[in-house]
Amino acid sequence: MGFWEQHGPLMAMLALQFTYAGVALSTKAALDHGLSTRVFVVYRQAIATLVIAPIAYFHGRGNRVAIGLKSFCMMFIASLFGVTAFQNLYFEGIHLASSSVATAMSNLVPALTFVVAASLGWEKVDIRSIRSMAKVIGTFLCVGGAMSMSFLRGPKLLNTKISTEGTILLFGSKNWLAGCLLLMCCCFCWTFWMIFQVPMSKQYPDHLSLSAWMCFLGTLQSATLALFLEPDPIAWHLNSNIEFFSVFYTGTVGSALSYFVLSWCISKRGPLFTATFSPMCTVIVAFFACLLLHEELYTGSLFGAITVVAGLYAVLWGKAKDLVDTKRDGKQINESSESCKIDVQEPLLAKKSHGVNG
Repeated sequence: MGFWEQHGPLMAMLALQFTYAGVALSTKAALDHGLSTRVFVVYRQAIATLVIAPIAYFHGRGNRVAIGLKSFCMMFIASLFGVTAFQNLYFEGIHLASSSVATAMSNLVPALTFVVAASLGWEKVDIRSIRSMAKVIGTFLCVGGAMSMSFLRGPKLLNTKISTEGTILLFGSKNWLAGCLLLMCCCFCWTFWMIFQVPMSKQYPDHLSLSAWMCFLGTLQSATLALFLEPDPIAWHLNSNIEFFSVFYTGTVGSALSYFVLSWCISKRGPLFTATFSPMCTVIVAFFACLLLHEELYTGSLFGAITVVAGLYAVLWGKAKDLVDTKRDGKQINESSESCKIDVQEPLLAKKSHGVNG
């Protein structure tokens, strides 16, 4: 196994978290300038489609995978939940709450993914096994640490400007709760999308072409929704440099690149592996928001960041132990009896059966 085959998904997921942090911060700035969330999603997906579609077309010439009715329906469903519903809920939640809360709330995804994967038999849970308990405890540490970064304050450490004596929990305006509820709903959509990648990648293993189709279908779906909710033509105007930059950056990097990277990583390591990295984005956003946007830093945020990292390594350790014990016992992955075995270093979909190119 080469270096990229072994460490590529890990490096890709770490880089992707910095991408998501830039998306959250730039989007919040653009929406605060008055840009409509529905219009923002349409422009973002349109740019993503224009970027990735030509690449997918020329890359797939001569080796193109046929798209049947079943594949198209699966793409449409994935776009509906993973692009249209997810992004509209997510960015509206950012607008009503904050970028820090949005990234923290997204850490519900590892817990939801773990529950679904365990219920489907893709993740084995044995209360007598240390490695299984490490994955369970680590997942809840990630979620708890990320949530504490948003809702637990404590004494200030940096950027002390506003007095908050006696404040323990962080609550905002009357729209704060609505924003948090929207963000929770988007987590369910994203969890469904990640789990849905397993059968969809099996049905259509060309990840680059798959990403292009999801961006295109997401553009059509989002545009249809926006035309009903934003009938005023003025709402479609981009009036500032930050709005132009945010739309371009999130479209090219946040959508076109990230969907391809996520689909590839899920096919290599499974949905739980990719979902577990989402807490890192919370840490990154908190750090750069404090450094660049001069947001306050509290001891609760620092404690949450440490807990997130500890939980992440606990889950990765538990999955690494799975592979060590499997090799030690002489067991081999048999796709006929275990079609979606997930491990930290074994592909989710076997190349010999599904034609996934590494």
